[in-house]
Amino acid sequence: MGRLLAIEGIDGSGKGTQAQRLTQRLRQASYSVSLLSFPRYDQTLFGQVIGDFLNGRFGALDEVDPYVAALLYAGDRFESRSVLDQALAQHDVVVCDRYVASNIAHQAAKLEGSARRELVEWIERVEHETLQLPVPDLVVLLDVPTDVAQELIATKSRRSYTDRSADLQEADGGYLERVRHLYLELAATRSNWRKIDCVQGGRMLDVESVSGLVWNAVEPLLQQP
Repeated sequence: MGRLLAIEGIDGSGKGTQAQRLTQRLRQASYSVSLLSFPRYDQTLFGQVIGDFLNGRFGALDEVDPYVAALLYAGDRFESRSVLDQALAQHDVVVCDRYVASNIAHQAAKLEGSARRELVEWIERVEHETLQLPVPDLVVLLDVPTDVAQELIATKSRRSYTDRSADLQEADGGYLERVRHLYLELAATRSNWRKIDCVQGGRMLDVESVSGLVWNAVEPLLQQP
């Protein structure tokens, strides 16, 4: 059974780039690797509905109950369960560009206080217990300030699920800031998380430097029996 690694962070934090670079470096180190990206917009029924949600088909962010939205993302992973299981069975490492923590951060950020804690626990029960999706061995959080992330979002190329330069979540800076803080809470309270500060000395680190920090976070896990 392979190791499951998740790359997390707010929109615009560079998750896709770093997941690809980590995959390449693992292969160079002679590990067999599978890279998966969630949501799987064009490959699952739930992924297609998530694309509609992010395009505003069901209303504004605050008009869609976070429990309902959470089930869409969990359903996308459950629909991909056989792909994930096969990847873990056939490879040394599976790298996920977003995983369960993304669902937790993005949905729970819409609530406050005890309601937020209840939703966090509920999503974890749904995804890991009810749907029996595996718990990641390591979660690497790419932490980028919201204003920097939104500047990077503006440079993204066209995505398959939207014609917009920024989807509902990406366009809402206040929402992204709440998501970021929830990610930071998770990183501070979960033993299998490692946080990478992608902005240091007031500037965004280059891709190569961030890749090095990600590798430093991942390498100790690979050395464990």
